Amino acid sequence: MKLENDPLAAFWMPFTANRAFKTTPRQLKSAKDMHYTSDDGRQILDGTAGLWAVNAGHCRPPIVEAIQKCAAELDYAPPFQLGHPLAFELASRLATLMPEGLDRIFFTNSGSESVDTALKIALAYQRAIGQGTRTRMIGRERGYNGVGFGGISVGGIVNNRRQFGTLLTGVDHLPHTHNLEHNAFTMGRPEWGAHLADNLEAIVALHGAETIAAVIVEPMAGSTGVLVPPIGYLEKLREITRKHGIVLIFDEVITAFGRVGGTTASETLGVTPDIITMAKGLTNAAVPMGAVAVSRHIHDGVVEGGPDGIELFHGYTYSGHPLAAAAALATLDLYKSEGIFENAGSLHGYWQDAVHSLKGKKNVIDIRNMGIVAAIELAPHAAGVGKRGMQLFHKCFDNGVLVRATGDIIALSPPLILQKSHIDEIVGRISELIETVD
Repeated sequence: MKLENDPLAAFWMPFTANRAFKTTPRQLKSAKDMHYTSDDGRQILDGTAGLWAVNAGHCRPPIVEAIQKCAAELDYAPPFQLGHPLAFELASRLATLMPEGLDRIFFTNSGSESVDTALKIALAYQRAIGQGTRTRMIGRERGYNGVGFGGISVGGIVNNRRQFGTLLTGVDHLPHTHNLEHNAFTMGRPEWGAHLADNLEAIVALHGAETIAAVIVEPMAGSTGVLVPPIGYLEKLREITRKHGIVLIFDEVITAFGRVGGTTASETLGVTPDIITMAKGLTNAAVPMGAVAVSRHIHDGVVEGGPDGIELFHGYTYSGHPLAAAAALATLDLYKSEGIFENAGSLHGYWQDAVHSLKGKKNVIDIRNMGIVAAIELAPHAAGVGKRGMQLFHKCFDNGVLVRATGDIIALSPPLILQKSHIDEIVGRISELIETVD
């Protein structure tokens, strides 16, 4: 095959306007702590922790050294019918950090795999306890649950679904909680919206509780534009699912590991589901890894209730990969030794005040925040949804700050090692540049 002269041609980039990018590429060549370095040598302040993931900052020596050491000692070990010590050590560590009772850990390689794994575990559990008619999954509008077929089926972002046919059958969706009329510019969690959880009762009435296996929601919906849970909303979902024997799954791929407070949003918000999915901050994004924390009663229902032999016919070649496990253990050590979650928590108020100072800026119609996460929502341009968001994304990058554009929403989630000066720089730069957007 003849090679093309264009060095950018071969890579089909994910979630990217490939034609536009390859016309005007913007690339990163290195990173350290709070900053990237662009391919033209500029320092770019990371306002998004990569993709919601680099909570401890970039290229931290303890994580780098742990990966290097492991690569020289044990590059790979098959996880089917065999094991290696790091995976068991990591599972034990995670079990102590999860909400009480969620002490069985299944390893994956990404958030998408964690979601599909959680859905399969919920189905297997219902079948194992004699509830095999429970096959229906309930997701939520505007939910992002990864890009596997299970995840996009329960997810509620239309563009993630429209190209891929009918997806999984037997799926329904709760309404999302976003409402500008009632909640615009709310600082933290809105008071309006808890009643939206009652829609689950209507779904149960429509389909029958005996057909529903699980409900999956993000405690805080991130990728769709930072939709903060109304006060009392998650509590109602927990009450209704428990009442009807439905497994409740929290997709914490974004919210786990200090992003909104404690190790999990479940801990921070005081609502414990049956299953938690995680990834991203688990390894500080240094090596791909995901995990699913499962309550003991669900684990035992599958493992103890099945026949001899393999209890769950599911897993991945790289489940609990040695390098990923080493990176995760080093990451957890760093979170603790440097008090990274505590540092972030001490800045919640300063962060909130800073991002809400953008109220009144050109085209800003809402600002939302939770923990060290924020969204600045812009009114859409007459030329099309997403035009203003992408324009501001490019302007920020070209002026030294990385933000994330999801439609016309600018999402912020910097590394949790940030200081007040970083907050000032991120918000100050956005404040200047937002006035230049058409």
